[in-house]
Amino acid sequence: MPKFLTLDDLELESKVVLVRVDFNSPVDPETKKILDETRIRAHGESTIKELSEKGARVVVLAHQGRPGEPDFIPLKQHAEALERILGKPVKYVDDLYGEKARNAIKALKNGEILVLENTRTYPEERKKKSKSEFVRSLAELADIFVNDAFAAAHRSHASIVGFTALLPSAAGRIMERELKALSRVLESPEKPCVFILGGAKADDSLKISKYVLENGIADTVLTGGLTGHLFLVATGVDLGKPNMELLEKQDVLKLTGGIKELMDSYPGRVKVPKDVAVEADGKRRELSVGELPTEYPIYDIGTETIEEYSRLIEEAKSIVISGPPGVYEKPEFMKGTKMLLEAVASSEAFSLAGGGHTVAAIEKLGLSERISYISTAGGALIEFLMGERLPGVAALEAAASRKQA
Repeated sequence: MPKFLTLDDLELESKVVLVRVDFNSPVDPETKKILDETRIRAHGESTIKELSEKGARVVVLAHQGRPGEPDFIPLKQHAEALERILGKPVKYVDDLYGEKARNAIKALKNGEILVLENTRTYPEERKKKSKSEFVRSLAELADIFVNDAFAAAHRSHASIVGFTALLPSAAGRIMERELKALSRVLESPEKPCVFILGGAKADDSLKISKYVLENGIADTVLTGGLTGHLFLVATGVDLGKPNMELLEKQDVLKLTGGIKELMDSYPGRVKVPKDVAVEADGKRRELSVGELPTEYPIYDIGTETIEEYSRLIEEAKSIVISGPPGVYEKPEFMKGTKMLLEAVASSEAFSLAGGGHTVAAIEKLGLSERISYISTAGGALIEFLMGERLPGVAALEAAASRKQA
């Protein structure tokens, strides 16, 4: 478990607290309106609310989109959404660390909340500059830094790693919950532990599989989606033209050598689909792996695979699922995703699910309340599952060790 301070370790009343959250939300490219307030609600109802109720003077830092992209917008809408969610006034200033921002921070009273402008309006934000003008300027006015943005913790950005060297620093409630849940499955998982890797991106699948098998974390890795396709190819299966072309397009066929080596090193521990579902003339049709290659696109795992994977899920005590096993957006190819997620939801195991499409599928099936922990992080979750050290977490740990020294 990472060693960091939490809100429980700090005296917050009357303190100016800079809290870095992840408000990055889907935005309509035409109207520039926020389409989903999930992340704003998550941070608002936990960390920001608690800071305000404990009498802190809360200064919110967040990013939205990337410069030049359609979703790169100011944080005015985010502040308005936060105000609705909390049912109390939330101030907003269209400035990040200039005179307007500084004056607004100085004017804050206990319990008040101020949202500053998009951190990515600062050109140096995405560079590894912890002693930047932006960081120094805001740190002078603050007493405490709280990082609640686990979803951005894999970035060495100024607002993620800069303040921890200058201010007493702690994890917010979302960061704390994410790290505790991830540590539960990566440090001492109850056995057997099953990892389910699917989704439409296969480039991280080898690293994750290798890390969790080599470190004795996972007992079994179940593959589906494009990851399942790639692992099948590594065993010598030709999937057919449309499916091989898709893997070529993603530039992942170069991983097959490493995958084969891993599967040889851990015989029987990495499961690949025994059958698949293709779209033939607009309908679902199942083929055994022995019937491949196929001229049709593969969109799901087949019934035999679903049954085998469901049995392994049923026996598990810890389950991690990253990526759906099929194109669940198409109703006729929802079967694999539905059956496996229902098996996870019915299990008494500790279950952790992450990634945008996984979370969307869980919500679509109404299973959110039956999964032990749902992570909203994307890249940060993947890097954590690969055993990477996240800069944002490392910065909090370093801050905690300095305080204890």
